Amino acid sequence: MGSLEIARWQFAITTIYHFIFVPITIGSGFLVAGLQTAWYRTSQEKYLRATKFFGKLFLINFAIGVVTGIVQEFQFGMNWSTYSRFVGDIFGAPLAMEGLLAFFLESTFLGLWIFGWDYLPKKIHLATIWLAATGTLISAYFILAANSWMQHPVGYKINPMKGRAELTNIFSVLFQKTALSTFFHTITSTFLCSGALFAGVAGYLVLKGKYVEIMKPVLKVGLITVIISFLLVGVTGDYTARVMTSQQPMKMAAAEALYNSKTNAPFSLFTIGSLDGSHSVFQIGIPSFLSIMSHGSPNSQVEGINDLQAQYINKYGPGSYKPVIWLAYWSFRLMIGFGALAALIAFLALWKIRRNKTLTGGKWLQGAMILLPILPVVGISFGWIFTESARQPWIVFGLQKTATAVSPQVNSGEVWTTMIVFTLLYGILAIIEFGLMIRTIKVGPDVTSPISKSEHDQTLVIAY
Repeated sequence: MGSLEIARWQFAITTIYHFIFVPITIGSGFLVAGLQTAWYRTSQEKYLRATKFFGKLFLINFAIGVVTGIVQEFQFGMNWSTYSRFVGDIFGAPLAMEGLLAFFLESTFLGLWIFGWDYLPKKIHLATIWLAATGTLISAYFILAANSWMQHPVGYKINPMKGRAELTNIFSVLFQKTALSTFFHTITSTFLCSGALFAGVAGYLVLKGKYVEIMKPVLKVGLITVIISFLLVGVTGDYTARVMTSQQPMKMAAAEALYNSKTNAPFSLFTIGSLDGSHSVFQIGIPSFLSIMSHGSPNSQVEGINDLQAQYINKYGPGSYKPVIWLAYWSFRLMIGFGALAALIAFLALWKIRRNKTLTGGKWLQGAMILLPILPVVGISFGWIFTESARQPWIVFGLQKTATAVSPQVNSGEVWTTMIVFTLLYGILAIIEFGLMIRTIKVGPDVTSPISKSEHDQTLVIAY
């Protein structure tokens, strides 16, 4: 493989690994804040114990997420310097805002939350976790706005003298439809992931008969979060699909393996395509559903891969403008499938609780609770694989191709070296991360240490 292919593999590996921690962290911050609020309002010790226990899981993911995220920005200068020179004036703006505003907000208040238990007034301490969680949300928005600009570039002009794109309207970059739809779809997905983590951990411990009084309310909150989030993911996903069809019709066509433009276009449940990627050989679909997803009307026309390829040749010149169709097709379905399976497990568990007043079941249910936190993370990872791979061959849609964005001075040996080093380091971090998570879950919440004087005083004040 040449330096381009290796650089793409490296970026894909590091991005997917980093993104494992992002959705868990964003949603977990708000759920931990909710647990602490419940303790503050009710003075019940179980909520305090739950806050500190799940706060540890939140902090482990936050720390690993920060470490792995730093590598992402270095890669733009290392392996994608042509891209950085061409669009850095625009792409770098929201990233700089994220670093200067959002990251400092979340890290500062998270530090105050960690070390302020016995030193800050309770209202102030409670506010710190809410502000830290809000910081993760703002941070996500700026990063997603930068990525959305790559999907649909706006608010720029080309400077022919300098041979680069220059920013003309930061508000267009930050608040375009692509950024807004991507943000709401991604954030609802993060709550699906974090809700599944909380429900899975709490459910497993309840089934084991450990810390039942502490875990029962967390289990219910987690399961309800999963179900509501899945419904919201569907709603935001529907809007995102329409924006995507308008701005990147080839991506939607690839997601459905739709080779020729059709009215009453079906949503594919299963498609076998030809080896050359030019037509479908066999397909099972839901009639007209793709037309409804894309344009809101069953009679609307959805453009196909072959027709779009011909249009793009006329517009952009010779070349293939088709993504890897099988990858786009299956990653789109796996994204939906893993999320739906998590929602199904959550629904069955909640139904059991409402029926039996507690969560009961055999080994299959324990296995389901272990599997529950994994499913939405895998699903959202496939969602990002679809989002990025189905944009190809563009790194910035319609503006710059990936093949022209790689660093010309970096050879394949150098990229191989960094990819191997990063992969090994990430492997070590994975062992540390999952080891810490499993150890924390096995130890469980601390129920032996006495509540500190300030926490005890808080309980007395609220009780009074």
